[in-house]
Amino acid sequence: MTAARTSAPASAPLLGLRERKKLKTRLAIREATYRLIAEQGYEATTVEQIAEAAEVSPSTVFRYFPTKEDIVLTDEYDPFLESELRERPADEPFVESLRHVLHRTVGLGFAEEPEVTMLRTKLMAEVPAVRSRMLESMSVTGAILCRVIADRTDRDPGDLEVRAFAMGLIGALTETTAYWAERDHQDDLTALLDRTLDMLVGGFGFAGTSDS
Repeated sequence: MTAARTSAPASAPLLGLRERKKLKTRLAIREATYRLIAEQGYEATTVEQIAEAAEVSPSTVFRYFPTKEDIVLTDEYDPFLESELRERPADEPFVESLRHVLHRTVGLGFAEEPEVTMLRTKLMAEVPAVRSRMLESMSVTGAILCRVIADRTDRDPGDLEVRAFAMGLIGALTETTAYWAERDHQDDLTALLDRTLDMLVGGFGFAGTSDS
């Protein structure tokens, strides 16, 4: 999800000792990354510097995050997204279910780490390597939406209509986040997300044809 934070969602199940240690390491790496990027910029920040700041080895960084871009992009929200969507009423329009989850996600992100949320989205919008990697990673979130949509509609997750709808939603929400970041986060993100979802439901109102 685009408006993510660096800690697990409050509703996440309790983890075992091993999982807690792994999560602690992941969070340490991410927190060190954001701190260094805020101080010296994305390009100047190296994996070696991140490892030193997080008190781990470079190989540990790569074990948790295959690329530097993944440190910025990876969050704990995909499992949260699916579980929250599945808890919504089965007969609720899917876009409204997604709206509810996005409102909660944005609220949690700003309540806990607003600076990280804004830095993260700024990097997504401005750093080509991060944006490119983000586009590559959309398939993970897309697969989650496909599963939920398919269950709601009694269709196969691989159906064209299911896939097109899911990836259309993701693309629209990604552009909304980029728009927010490009305008220096001056707008209310929740209001922008609502505008996007309303447009997807109601249509753009543009026929796309000339008068000739």
